This record gives sequence, structure tokens and C-alpha cells, in this order.
Amino acid sequence: MFGSKRKFSIFSSEKKLSDVMEQLRPDLSREALGVGPDFPGVAPNPSMSREARKRNAELRTGTLAIGTVVDWREVNSNPRVVLMLDVETAEGVSFRGVADEALTITELTRLAPGQMWPVRYRPAIMDHYVALARDADPAQVQQLSDEIASRKRA
Repeated sequence: MFGSKRKFSIFSSEKKLSDVMEQLRPDLSREALGVGPDFPGVAPNPSMSREARKRNAELRTGTLAIGTVVDWREVNSNPRVVLMLDVETAEGVSFRGVADEALTITELTRLAPGQMWPVRYRPAIMDHYVALARDADPAQVQQLSDEIASRKRA
């Protein structure tokens, strides 16, 4: 009765945290976000996940690109939002990016499909994760936008 050696866990040995998250929030599944099977998933609380903290640190120093908002999902009331973006890189690569961000109320009310944001990504990994580049130099963002626009026209 007391001191039972049987351990209780909500996670079975063959289930991953991302699989449990997909069951709890089907709107955050790989299919709903529009990403492939290589996407590791959305962490329930990124500040509690070692992998998410490491990823966010790497993304802060990542390569600059332009992301166009496709859709978003509110995760909780922080307001934490998962943004789905179509990302265009300086090299001409396009992919669906997912940004897990805490937005201000002002940013959240102005959020709309088609809105463009500077983002950072990790070209060596390409796991669909991106982060909003709020610290990006406006001149550098404009130069990147012009470069992408000229490539589209050609």
C-alpha cells in the first residue's frame, strides 16, 4: 500500500511528448500546421523545455529571412501564439515556418494573414522553426525584401 514501487506516468514508453501534445491540441498537429514529419512539434511550455530553450537561443543568431503570415493558433492566455509563415530566404529557398512567440496585445490585434515579418531560421537544420527577428536592422530587412522581390519579378 505505502511505498509502492509501481511508477505512474501519463507517457508510455513509446509515446513522445509531441505525440501527446498533438492529442491534446489537434490544431497544433503537424498536418494542421502544414509542416512535414520532420517537425519536432510544439512544446507545451517552451521555457520548461531544454530543447526549446536551446533552439530559441540558436534562432536569435540565425539567418535573416522574410515570413508572410498564413495563419496562427493561440496557445494560452499569455498571449502565446504559434504563427505559421511562408518563409522566403535570400538564397531563394521557400518553406513553411512555425514561430512560437509571445506577442503583445497590440501585435496580436494587428495580426492578419499576408502580414510580413522579418524572421530568423537555422539553414543547417531546416526543421521548420523560425523566430521573429524584432532586433533586425530595418535597412537590412528592406535590402532582403528588395532582393526577394527582384528575384520574383525575373
